[in-house]
Amino acid sequence: MTTDAPAAASPYPPAPRTDLVEDLHGRAVPDPYRALEDVDSPVTQEWSAAQDALYAAYRQRAVPAAGPFATNRLRDRLGELLGAGFVGAPAWRGDRRFVSRRSGDQEHAVVVVVEPDGAGGERERVLVDPLVLDPAGTTTLDAWQPSKEGDLLAYQVSHGGTEESVLHVLDVATGALVDGPIDRARYSPVAWLPGGEAFCYVRRLPPEGLPDDEKQYHRRVWLHRVGTPAEQDVELFGAGLDMTNYYGVSVSRDGRWLLVSASAGTAPRTDVWIADLHAPGGIASPTFVEVAVGLDAEVAAWVGRDGRLYVHTDLDAPRGRLAVTDPAAPGVASWTTLLPEDPEAVLEDVALVDDGGDATTPTHLLASWRRHAVSEVTVHDPVTGARRAGDAGVVPLPGLGSVSGLVTRPDGGTSVWFSYTDHVTVPHVHRYDATTGAVEVWASPPGQVPDLPAVRTQQVEVTSADGTTVRAFVLARADRVDADGRPLAPAPTVLYGYGGFQVSLDPAYSASTLAWVEAGGVYVVANLRGGGEEGEQWHRDGMRGAKQHVFDDFHAVAEHLVAAGWTTPAQLACWGGSNGGLLVGAAVTQRPDLWAAAVCSAPLLDMVRYQRFGLGVTWTEEYGDAGVPEELDWLLGYSPYHRVVEGTAYPAVLFTVFEGDTRVDPLHARKLAAALQHATSSDPATRPVLVRRETGVGHGGRSLSRTIALSVEQLQFVADRTGLAGGAA
Repeated sequence: MTTDAPAAASPYPPAPRTDLVEDLHGRAVPDPYRALEDVDSPVTQEWSAAQDALYAAYRQRAVPAAGPFATNRLRDRLGELLGAGFVGAPAWRGDRRFVSRRSGDQEHAVVVVVEPDGAGGERERVLVDPLVLDPAGTTTLDAWQPSKEGDLLAYQVSHGGTEESVLHVLDVATGALVDGPIDRARYSPVAWLPGGEAFCYVRRLPPEGLPDDEKQYHRRVWLHRVGTPAEQDVELFGAGLDMTNYYGVSVSRDGRWLLVSASAGTAPRTDVWIADLHAPGGIASPTFVEVAVGLDAEVAAWVGRDGRLYVHTDLDAPRGRLAVTDPAAPGVASWTTLLPEDPEAVLEDVALVDDGGDATTPTHLLASWRRHAVSEVTVHDPVTGARRAGDAGVVPLPGLGSVSGLVTRPDGGTSVWFSYTDHVTVPHVHRYDATTGAVEVWASPPGQVPDLPAVRTQQVEVTSADGTTVRAFVLARADRVDADGRPLAPAPTVLYGYGGFQVSLDPAYSASTLAWVEAGGVYVVANLRGGGEEGEQWHRDGMRGAKQHVFDDFHAVAEHLVAAGWTTPAQLACWGGSNGGLLVGAAVTQRPDLWAAAVCSAPLLDMVRYQRFGLGVTWTEEYGDAGVPEELDWLLGYSPYHRVVEGTAYPAVLFTVFEGDTRVDPLHARKLAAALQHATSSDPATRPVLVRRETGVGHGGRSLSRTIALSVEQLQFVADRTGLAGGAA
């Protein structure tokens, strides 16, 4: 092993560099920084400590003492922008309702129960507070689910960013723990049986006896009886199926029907089975019947209060459709389409409304759609699927934004709750009354809604390299555009993207975005192929062998921003995390001329070896399998780590990584950071390549203060490198 020997003027720490070249299916694949994969090696630890010192020195030199990006001022402003807090839609159980809520200054959201107080009013109690469980703030609440009667609450927490959920059950009336901890419950749904004596859930097999690289897989669906040891759980489903399967599980309100879904890793295909728990064998030995198995489609199924089986699927409908059938004859051949595919809008969610109580026949069918990333909700006849005429067929929304969830009471009723947000509106919970057609704000976040700048938001259309139309949201301060929405002058700009796993970047409130725009910058969110904004075909046009489309789309949006006068390459930064970090890595290595700076967070960057680490093996359906020669060629075609060219003038790059990340291993950022530091011909004083490490957190949720601290440093970096550090007015 040798080490890089940087030029005398270079501030970059020496990295362990070798001439390692592997022969993979006849392809010569270099891997000069393989040594940095081992986080525990002294060489890696020494290199990482030197990167910490380099980043600290940069901040001491570059962080402004005054202006909107001074640390204290920016931290306070982000705190104000997040000061409204959060409130989620209710989960009703009889007269009780359960909500997730965070006040403006709380580090984490808590679970609250609201119930009658016996005197005609209501009282509320906090049931689960992660900060009470762990005052250090490194414990996160991953999921929670009340029993069907609302007497018990199952909840899952993890520590240090690992996302390794541990399941507990508490008594809602007393708050006392009655079950748990049950480990190995990462990504586990909880499906309660009526009466609250038992639930179905998902748990990995014990690690003993499994190969080291398989211990985080091999999930099964189990039956657990409350108060008994988990070792006595009954295995219900999963043996003999793909070891990477993720399972969903639900039980109908009446307790008769058990539904199980399975997806191999993140593949865009779902198999679904149903079991009649009133049949011989019951819950202890259910007989599963196929709803949809072995199809190249995603399928979600549930039994409504009316006893019919509803199926939301993209089978023969890439933008989604709703079908209905008898749960006793659940196969595809028996499905009747209730809501057909829309030619432009993606079907997101549905809700059935009835009169409640014993009146289980639906009176209204609500459908939530995404039309070019903007939500709309329509009202239909629940028998024919026909849209109601005139205004009765539309649920009025506050603006051009995003709707999440259509929530009804399990015991029926005429109300539907949903959350709404857009780029300048914090999420509020709204209630739709099917009797009157009226919509009202039902719950507001508990904190202070901040004063916001006047922001102009517009959606632009861009033509990608192959002629495909790509859309993006452009946000700018209102005084930075003319009456027609055109920019008055080029400005420092952030271009944000993701482009993968069918994830949609819909309009949403963001404190970081608003702080940037308020200071005079432009913020752009690109809706790239690989996402879900236009349905499953849109997703598939940006995955596997078509992944380059995602990067072409991103580059096309960047070029449009320059051509339209929004910005210049000297003022433009790209930003993304996780799969979006792969996007940024590709943007930096394919089009270094387009960017002044890049923020690459928790990124995936070595696409030849990604399957060997974290949850990488579950992503081969998205990216391809390096063990297959043709697919290795796809990956080598864009793998950022393998696209670095010595002597190239790369932009300034900030890698932000989290040492507790069990999804995307920080080794990706280490290896590309070392490669860029070695190769770049840019002046390290003006276009540095830096690594920001953080311990005690992982890929997912984090405390409020840590969220703000990360955003502060990311915004300061792009402001410094694009010229917005002074907050130009």
